[in-house]
Amino acid sequence: MKHFFATLGVGLLACSPAWAQNLPCATVGENNAFLGIQTVRLWPGDAPQAKGKACEDTPTLTVFEPQRGHENGSAVVVLPGGANTHLSGNLEGRQIADWFTARGFRAFILSYRLTSNGYVLPVPLLDARRAIQTVRARARDYQIEPNRIVVIGFSAGGHLAALAATQSVPGNPDAEDPIERVSSRPDYLVLGYPWIGAISADTSHLSYCKIFNLMDNCEALRTAYSPDLFVTRETPPTFWFHTFNDQTVPVEQGLRFYEALVKAGVPAEAHIFANGPHGTGLGKGDAALDQWPSLLEIWLRAQGLLEAVRPAAKP
Repeated sequence: MKHFFATLGVGLLACSPAWAQNLPCATVGENNAFLGIQTVRLWPGDAPQAKGKACEDTPTLTVFEPQRGHENGSAVVVLPGGANTHLSGNLEGRQIADWFTARGFRAFILSYRLTSNGYVLPVPLLDARRAIQTVRARARDYQIEPNRIVVIGFSAGGHLAALAATQSVPGNPDAEDPIERVSSRPDYLVLGYPWIGAISADTSHLSYCKIFNLMDNCEALRTAYSPDLFVTRETPPTFWFHTFNDQTVPVEQGLRFYEALVKAGVPAEAHIFANGPHGTGLGKGDAALDQWPSLLEIWLRAQGLLEAVRPAAKP
């Protein structure tokens, strides 16, 4: 098993960045407005710690509108996975956004900066925080309620989503930038096969430190950016699913986070399915695993997020 994960990590290191270079970046514009889709910058100028001005240096939000007349005032920020080498923008981005918009949410896919492009943590976390703050600060513009923001993340995006939920920043009422005046804490958290134990010197499973040659600094990174170490009673209510035989991200990693939630008294729902590989998105034909979106819908309804509210009118 150790050989399997070591080989997988080397494969990602050798292949994924080159493959990622062939993937399109999210670019700013409204050329898809007729589809109810637009992409916006997270910062008006260069993002903090930007290494250049290319699209891989520019974090963005791609906004998906619900069908007019079917809005419910809820929002979701979607964090695709991809081992921090690329973003699984279709499987864990667009398909997820479409699922939520069909249920009345306004959806926002975050294109965060990747470690394969030189952006080591905390840079992706800065992007995730800013994304949530942007949605909350512009709640009236987006016709959503600022206290109905869900963050959902898969795999590496699940690690980042869990970090955003456990290491949020409060708003600074004196900030010149109005987006910085609001909190980055999501109101609800949804995790799909999250890579909670990403930062580890243990290479018997997929390791962020191994992939990006950060072993010398791995322990410091682990203590700073392992979400299960930062769970408190203020962590948002959480829905988590995983599979027992996930051979890329062991289910034990998600269990550590879930146990921390229980210990802190955070309302949490967990679903561990017997079968299914890593990276299934909404599902890939397994009769049991493919039920997770229906279970999520029940959970969202129980939180009151599918019930329509009338958002505050624009001033």
